[in-house]
Amino acid sequence: MHILPREYEKLLLHQAGFLAQKRLARGLQLNINEAIALIASQLQERIRDGQHSVAELMQHGKTLLGRTHVLPSVPPRLHEIQVEGTFPDGVFLVTVHDPICTDHGNLDAALYGSFLPVPSQDKFPATETTIISRENLPGAIIAKKERIVINQGRERIKLKVTNHGDRPIQVGSHYHFTETNGALEFDRVKANGMFLDIPAGTAVRFEPGDSKTVLLCAIAGKKAVTGGNLIFTRLKDTLKKDSHIDKCLLLGSFRHCPDPGALEVHEDTTIGREEYISMYGPTVGDRIRLGDTSLWVEIESDAAYYGDEVKFGGGKCTREGMGQITSRGYLEGNLDLVITNAVIIDWTGIYKADIGVKAGKIVGIGKAGNPDVMTSVTDNMRIGSSTEVIAGEKLIVTAGTIDAHVHYICPQQVTEALASGTTTMIGGGTGPSAGTNATTCTPSPFYLKTMLAATDGLPMNFLFTGKGNDTGRHALEDIVRAGAGGLKIHEDWGSTPAVIANALDVGDEFDVQVNIHTDTLNESGFVESTIKAFGGRTIHTYHTEGAGGGHAPDIIVVCGLENVLPSSTNPTRPYARNTLDEHLDMLMVCHHLDKSIPEDVAFAESRIRAETVAAEDVLHDIGAISMISSDSQAMGRVGEVASRTWRTASKLRDFKGPLIELNDTSEKDNGRVKRYIAKYTINPAITHGIGHVVGSVEVGKLADLVLWKPENFGAKPEMVLKSGVIVWAEMGEANASIPTVQPTYGRPMWGSFPSAAALNSVAFVSRISIATGTIASYGLSKQAEAVINCRNVTKRDMKWNDAMPKMSVDPESYEVRADGVLADIEPASSLPLGKEYNFF
Repeated sequence: MHILPREYEKLLLHQAGFLAQKRLARGLQLNINEAIALIASQLQERIRDGQHSVAELMQHGKTLLGRTHVLPSVPPRLHEIQVEGTFPDGVFLVTVHDPICTDHGNLDAALYGSFLPVPSQDKFPATETTIISRENLPGAIIAKKERIVINQGRERIKLKVTNHGDRPIQVGSHYHFTETNGALEFDRVKANGMFLDIPAGTAVRFEPGDSKTVLLCAIAGKKAVTGGNLIFTRLKDTLKKDSHIDKCLLLGSFRHCPDPGALEVHEDTTIGREEYISMYGPTVGDRIRLGDTSLWVEIESDAAYYGDEVKFGGGKCTREGMGQITSRGYLEGNLDLVITNAVIIDWTGIYKADIGVKAGKIVGIGKAGNPDVMTSVTDNMRIGSSTEVIAGEKLIVTAGTIDAHVHYICPQQVTEALASGTTTMIGGGTGPSAGTNATTCTPSPFYLKTMLAATDGLPMNFLFTGKGNDTGRHALEDIVRAGAGGLKIHEDWGSTPAVIANALDVGDEFDVQVNIHTDTLNESGFVESTIKAFGGRTIHTYHTEGAGGGHAPDIIVVCGLENVLPSSTNPTRPYARNTLDEHLDMLMVCHHLDKSIPEDVAFAESRIRAETVAAEDVLHDIGAISMISSDSQAMGRVGEVASRTWRTASKLRDFKGPLIELNDTSEKDNGRVKRYIAKYTINPAITHGIGHVVGSVEVGKLADLVLWKPENFGAKPEMVLKSGVIVWAEMGEANASIPTVQPTYGRPMWGSFPSAAALNSVAFVSRISIATGTIASYGLSKQAEAVINCRNVTKRDMKWNDAMPKMSVDPESYEVRADGVLADIEPASSLPLGKEYNFF
């Protein structure tokens, strides 16, 4: 075969479509991805037949699937499907709008060419069961019931405008009205310093011969008009004096008609909430459902000045002299990047703002734009001709996930992690060795240098932990001096009290964090012995519930200690019907155990307890477990840190109701959402001494950001940025005329290629390794950042997750109590962010 990349893409689309046909043929309702695949692949087949035009296929695509054939949330979410294929007269685009618009579709046509049996319509639900209310849609937005005032308090005037030209003229909201096309006749003196009083980014169209009365309002900011036709620039003194203005304008071929009767208007202009949301996304008081979870957030504040929003596009307001400032060079402070009108979900708040990025760091969060003509533009957030724009309208922005428990078993983990929104990986290993399969330790300076070199061109921040299992200091000091940003104590290497004390000594001396997987066997002592060995010093306890390893059955009691920073790994997040059944085999493989040895089986079984897994749910919800991580390929899933965190939060919302103590209500879960997002962003960053660089959406930090559609929140991001550079994004066929042609899926972008990745990502290492020149001697391209303040962190520093209840575990029944209250919950039988989103 001699096939092109675009043909390979269509083969993927065909495979996905044929899989969807098989599922449809057995009476399964399709999710949105399956529905797209089936319709798109069938369009490709019809194109290949060569019997249909583009227009005919645009209609045919609307007839294949009915509402009864897909999950109820699919029709309202699936607005269009686009494919390109080779017609008899060339390659053309086919766009199907509202592809699921009938009740029953045409199953014969949907299964065309598959030779699969056509199922009876009786296999599918009744039509009435397919109706879904708006608020039950994934990513639903509920608007506050009030109108929005735009350009509040500004001077306003009504002017008659006539188009004397022979072609249409369309004028955008922020185009300085005096500067408009000379064929428009109106009072240009009265219009001086004004623009249309309409929503930002919209326009008014004047057809040839049209006369309209328009409402203008005063520009804001410094009122410094530039650009356009340079009328203001050339005639500003004349315009001010109003002398010989007619002659000056006519010489420039600009029609001008004095309008002494022009009305001044003293009433503000308003816009409906729904209309506002459709253009700029939700604002203060509006509520958003996160994915298909039970979690709703309400926007707490909005930095926008209504009417002066930044909106990019043809005829919009992020243009020269309007939302974009003029005559300012790159070194004069213009942003590299602005993300406009984004909803930010962070431990610091849930709010709406523009995000400004310069040289890879967040330099402003507030109102971006042009202070010459816009009000309330935040310092350091000027948009200039050197500024790129990402349209954040109707998107959610979060900090990148920090996965604090990674076994570096294979490099493919990085791709999977990045695709789910992870931007920093913390852990250890060297590849699929027995040691790395079980423990997160990069053991020697040789391997540490090798792993730093191996990851130098990957678009991910890395921190490597050395092996901390030694009662002598030399090997531990060696690995820290070589660049390890932390030490890991693991029971498979021997987590004895002597080892713990020694590792903490070295951690204290070099200011690196110590992570521990404690002694499941209770070989050297019970959990009390390990706590004593801590000596009140800071330590990060992995999989603190115990299924991932640790003192059986009561390692979970460390959640009540101030010096312990507890985390979970994601296989037990949350407690579900199938959680326990998968764990035994998972554990046997991970820890190199033998089912023929009774003691190995007993060791494995001692770690799997329904009672402590249930308690883990409860402790997360009260903020007593501070972090969630993956335990990648070693009893954990590297691409599911975010999704399993939000499944946990949603389950607890269902079972426990709103967190009233965090001011949550039946309509909003802001407190709970801040608590849970902190578990995989700021808290692991603080724990590992990198919170000054990453972990939150705050000024001064790297622009490691993840953009989500609300309906896909927590499951599948739209775009991932590293230092403000796009490294991963949802993207369609590369040969297509536009980027939205199927198949669309997450792909590496320019910023993910090695030389760029080295510029936008960081290697977190020990301070001593930088100071001694060791890191410089490796010849790495990535910037090295020292971990700091690892040893003076306590549970009280964990954002939204600093609870320290008095903990107890019954050694026989395994019942867990926090402050004397039984910590228990039933397993979930169904969870969000699942079948709605995934093929498998």
